[in-house]
Amino acid sequence: MLTCESLMLQQGSFSLQADIAFAKGKATALIGPSGAGKSTLLAAIAGFLAPVSGRLLWDQGDLSNLPPGKRPVSMLFQDNNLFPHLSAAQNVGLGLRPDLRLSEQQKSKVAAALTDVGLDGFSERKPSALSGGQQSRVALARVLVADRAIVLLDEPFAALGPALKDEMLDLVRSKLIAASKTVIMVTHDPADARRIAEMSALVAEGAVQPPVATNVLLDNPPQELADYLG
Repeated sequence: MLTCESLMLQQGSFSLQADIAFAKGKATALIGPSGAGKSTLLAAIAGFLAPVSGRLLWDQGDLSNLPPGKRPVSMLFQDNNLFPHLSAAQNVGLGLRPDLRLSEQQKSKVAAALTDVGLDGFSERKPSALSGGQQSRVALARVLVADRAIVLLDEPFAALGPALKDEMLDLVRSKLIAASKTVIMVTHDPADARRIAEMSALVAEGAVQPPVATNVLLDNPPQELADYLG
């Protein structure tokens, strides 16, 4: 279980409180108004933002003071975070070794991950030669080879059209959720939450509310969420 124990986060004049737990091996959506702190929470879990107070626990181990590279966390960003001078295979290989000195076994793992996301034969292409959807698949393949227990999605598919976005969400469900990864997804779209997230948590008014069943939250939204959804 991933636990935010009396976690207090601060960025400038903005503060966010989280005293919640995320079920292990499940997908949870973070939903709420823009600027409410959804990405701030992901940054803290990933290790890019140190908490002012409180602790972040994983299986009772304290992650709070660990650097990002030492945490059991992978993250998919809004811009996919691909290096333009590297091929698709090299970008995926970074999930195994930052220096890209891969063994033959590791190279085979990279090739298998590209095949898993529908990019067999694309290994030598640079990001500029890939469509937006294909770039998202490369980023997802990198998460697959890293094989970390917690996966954070900071709206990585927001720029895709509806059909492509649904395809990517389905890949997340089949490749990550089915593999019992703990997935936490920031979204502004209730349909995304309904598609892959068993649980959802409202982020509003400086606090992260405890996750509840997605259908329960969205079918009977609290006033803050109802005002946001319109």
